[in-house]
Amino acid sequence: MRAYLDHNATTPLRPEARVAMLRAMDVVGNPSSVHAEGRAAKSLVEAARAQVAAALGADGADVIFTSGATEAAALALAGRGLQGAEIEHEAVAAWVATDLAVDRSGLVTVSDPARSTLQLANSETGVIQSLPEGLAVSDMTQGFGKLPLAFNWTGVTMALVSAHKLGGPKGIGALVIRRGTDLAAQLRGGGQEQGRRAGTENIIGIAGFGAAAEAAARDLADGVWARVAELRNILEKAIEAGAPDTIFPGRDVDRLPNTSCIATPGWKGETQVMQMDLAGFAVSAGSACSSGKVRASRVLRAMGYDDDVAGGAIRVSLSPQTTEDEVLRFAETWLAKRHKFSARAA
Repeated sequence: MRAYLDHNATTPLRPEARVAMLRAMDVVGNPSSVHAEGRAAKSLVEAARAQVAAALGADGADVIFTSGATEAAALALAGRGLQGAEIEHEAVAAWVATDLAVDRSGLVTVSDPARSTLQLANSETGVIQSLPEGLAVSDMTQGFGKLPLAFNWTGVTMALVSAHKLGGPKGIGALVIRRGTDLAAQLRGGGQEQGRRAGTENIIGIAGFGAAAEAAARDLADGVWARVAELRNILEKAIEAGAPDTIFPGRDVDRLPNTSCIATPGWKGETQVMQMDLAGFAVSAGSACSSGKVRASRVLRAMGYDDDVAGGAIRVSLSPQTTEDEVLRFAETWLAKRHKFSARAA
């Protein structure tokens, strides 16, 4: 039986999102139309906007729907000349000067928040950052739905979020903006999304995003992620017991409850991913958006690890549906393959 342990790449569609999307398929109107059908579509979009805002603690902020966090990053960052760190997701790093210092634990030093971007949590290591007051932009994609969070309390001006990281559909995300912030549209046309993102709204995806965000907020309030953190710890202890020299980058600071970065110097991450896939386990080597690119993790290199470690890392990311049996079977299988690698390397 296969075990899906790659939830930071994408996580399965929640039942609530599926139901909302199926209902939205029967809504025939264009949200920009003034007739009854158009108003029904507009109502659906606004209801989902309110759901996302409430789940993110962003009541009173502007939620601009986009095709995903990548587009949201371009909308927020293009032409602003901001600075960030090399550990940022590539969708963010492409728009900023990656010159902020990163320490061995994966924590970033921000000296000028108003001119900086800083992710809430890293997708590879799970390391959680402390967001400074007045920060220009934060990528909250990995933390949204997993961490207690209120955009209104963070002091961040703009935040990026994505639906498929918390059980919503792929291809829909949002840029959340503190009200009154100037923002130039990148896509121009019909003036949708308050003139900041033209194009007829993806009402099916938007409905799924809203329902998933609301369900994720309920899960968070119910404490389901505490159990996920226990499973992550069980996984790491089992691996450490069988291979004490295993490196867990970021383990010494606060991390996402579901994320474990596991590194073995010299044992290529891509090789591990393929071997574990054949054994029935889905995991990643680095960010999913970098898949197919055989190279050492730039996140771990930014943290000061050499290429042997950075190239020998995999990411295991769990969910509330992950079982202890899956975690223990993964650890047992991984250790068996690790010992074979060590024997060959000796």
